[in-house]
Amino acid sequence: MMTIPPRFPDQPVALCHNRMQVYSVVRETPDVWTLSLINHDLYSYRPGQFALVNIGESGEVLRAYTLSSTPGISRFITLTVRHISDGVGSGWLTQQVKAGDYLWLSDAQGEFVCETSGGEPPLLLLAAGCGVTPVMSIARDVLAHHPQQSVQVFYSVRSPQEVIFAAEWQRLAARYPQLKLTVLAEQHAQPGQIAGRLSQDILQSQVPDISARRVMICGPAPYMTLAGNWAAELGAAAQNIIKEQFQTVAESISTDAELTLTRLTPLGNYRVPVGATLLAAMEQHQLPVTAACRAGVCGSCKTRVISGKYQTTSTMTLSAAEIAGGYVLACSCQLEGDVTIA
Repeated sequence: MMTIPPRFPDQPVALCHNRMQVYSVVRETPDVWTLSLINHDLYSYRPGQFALVNIGESGEVLRAYTLSSTPGISRFITLTVRHISDGVGSGWLTQQVKAGDYLWLSDAQGEFVCETSGGEPPLLLLAAGCGVTPVMSIARDVLAHHPQQSVQVFYSVRSPQEVIFAAEWQRLAARYPQLKLTVLAEQHAQPGQIAGRLSQDILQSQVPDISARRVMICGPAPYMTLAGNWAAELGAAAQNIIKEQFQTVAESISTDAELTLTRLTPLGNYRVPVGATLLAAMEQHQLPVTAACRAGVCGSCKTRVISGKYQTTSTMTLSAAEIAGGYVLACSCQLEGDVTIA
C-alpha cells in the first residue's frame, strides 16, 4: 500500500500557531537530520524543551520534537529528527520538507530544563541515541554562561557513525576545559571512546563526585531507568536526578478481559481491553483525539471522564480544577473498569 505524505499546512491550529520557514535540512548521521528554522517573531523557549509540529494539513496529526538549538546562542531554531521507518512525522520532516517550506510549531513545552542563575551544582549529563538533542541544548547554555560550572557528559551510541553533533562536540570540548565528554560505542569504538555500554562501575570510577552533581538523563526508557538507579545507588540525591519524560508510554493491555467505553456525544459503546490506555482505546475505535508526545507531557490528549474506574500516571499539564472536573491525559490513563467519557 502506498503511503501518501502529509500536505503542508497553510493555517495555524490551536496548539501550533508559530509559523517558521525552513532554512536548511542537514544530515547529521545516516538516519538523523537537523532542520534549521527561521522565526520572524519572538519565540521563547528554554534549553531542553520541545515543541509540537503540525504534520497534517488538517491539524489532526501532531508530533513532538526536541528543540536542539539553544536560545541566545544558536543562529536558528532547530529540530533534530531521527527518521523512523513508517513514521509519519519523521518521514515527512526528513524526506519531504525542504528549504523554503513553512512549518507550524507549538509554544515550547517540557520540564527537562536546567536552571542557570548561578551557584548550581556541577552537571552530569547522560544521553543515549537521540536523547542527546536536549542534552546538547543544555550543555551549550551552561558552558557559555557559567564557565566555572563543571559539565560531564556520557553519550552512548551503537557505533561512532551515529554520534549526533559530532563536530560540534569536538569544538565545545576544545573550547571549554570544564567540559569532559565521554562517548560509549557498542560497536567499533574509536580511540578515546569506551567500548560497550554505560554501567554503574563506569560512573563510579569516572564520576567520583556524582553525589554532588545534578544528574540529567535522556534516552530510551530502559536506559533512563538503569542510569537513574545507578546514580541513586552511588549517592546522587533523588531531587537531583532528572529524567526526560518525552517518551512514548507503553500501553499495558490485558487480553483476558474487556470493559465498555461509552462516549456520550455522540452516544456509543465500545469494547476495549482492561489495562489499555484511554488513548489506545479511542484510537482503536476512531474516536476524535489529538495526541502528540504520548507521554503525559504536552497535554494535547486532554479528555474528560464522566465516570468509571481508571488510574493515571501523569497529570503534568492539568490544573487542579481540571483534575477535579474529571479531566485526564488520555495517553496516561489506564482503564480498569467500564468508563464513560464526554
